Amino acid sequence: MNILKLLDRLSDDKFFTTEASRLETLSQISQFGKKAAVASIPLGLGALMTTSAKAQTTATTATVPGNAGKSALTDALQLALVLEYLEDEYYTKGLSTAGLIPSTDRPVFMQISKHESAHVAFLKSTLTSLGQTPGAKPTFDFTVNGAFSPFSDYNQFLVLAQAFEDTGVRAYKGQAGNVMSNKTVLQAALQIHSVEARHASQVRRMRANKGWIELANGGNMPAATNPVYAGEGVTVQAGFNTAAAFGPEAGSAAYDEILTGSDAQAIATLFID
Repeated sequence: MNILKLLDRLSDDKFFTTEASRLETLSQISQFGKKAAVASIPLGLGALMTTSAKAQTTATTATVPGNAGKSALTDALQLALVLEYLEDEYYTKGLSTAGLIPSTDRPVFMQISKHESAHVAFLKSTLTSLGQTPGAKPTFDFTVNGAFSPFSDYNQFLVLAQAFEDTGVRAYKGQAGNVMSNKTVLQAALQIHSVEARHASQVRRMRANKGWIELANGGNMPAATNPVYAGEGVTVQAGFNTAAAFGPEAGSAAYDEILTGSDAQAIATLFID
């Protein structure tokens, strides 16, 4: 696909909501074919989420004709669905909590919430098109057993929002290799990735931060969120020393690093009850 045509399509928010042809395209897929980490919180919940997200995929993989190679793709989509479930419910609950979000900021989160709901619907539809059963939405505990109070403290709400969005951006990027075998899904994943990046930049600026990440510094974030930013301090890209050319901060900020599936799961499962 022409790169200009691809970029034009990636900037179209209607992609997820109004195009009947999108559903028609997705139906053709079947032919080939989501932070804050608190150090004191055990990570054992990760196994629960991993099981729920992957067990259905694995079980179904063996029964779908022509399904060879789908596991990595559908596992990536199941992981993305969990992250989108988390963000979708977080903003829905935040917007429904009286007095939490200032009136000046509500339009921003209302729009972000619509995007996250659209992402959930898209991923569920895509998985179904691939002959997979979308994973059920987990029960979330955004307080992490009382460690956070995001629905009574707006600053904490913003902190977790930033952590979720930054996690989502890196997680989508980390799954690119697992979805690139399916051109339609890859294009959609890139489109979601760009929208999540806009969310992250907007929320970061609402917290008086820069819109981008420098080194492994989340920007006025509690230490408990360090896993979200771990590995972002890379300054050598394909042998090119960006730190020497532009300084370490600018050099690292020019390249966003991936978050592996297991790292994204470890972060998300902290919020699964």
